[in-house]
Amino acid sequence: MRLLLRRNQRSGMLGKVVFSLEVRAQLTDEEQSNIGKYKLGDAMLYQSHEMTDRGSGLLGAASRLAFKALTISVSVNDLYYGKKIETKDIVEMLAAEEQIKEAARTFSQVLFAAAQFGGEEVVEI
Repeated sequence: MRLLLRRNQRSGMLGKVVFSLEVRAQLTDEEQSNIGKYKLGDAMLYQSHEMTDRGSGLLGAASRLAFKALTISVSVNDLYYGKKIETKDIVEMLAAEEQIKEAARTFSQVLFAAAQFGGEEVVEI
């Protein structure tokens, strides 16, 4: 797997800078096959905030919608198809980028392990 990152910025409303990060993974045929075989597409690799109980009724629904708009998340499918993340805070963007890199490294290990099932490994001790 190769992780492709593209950073960009643009002027938002009122002259504020909006930072964007496009992420996409280049996967081998075997990696794509294992994602399908083990149904890993919806697996969440990164989420900027954990959602807690936001209440019920109309106010709770509005709160959940607002929270979802502020949450950055990246799943395996997002990496496969590509995803664009935008934020007004460069520190948050850099933190998200680092977390996505770490999640991609971990996911690469998962794909490697998935490819090894049905075989054996010899470990020198």
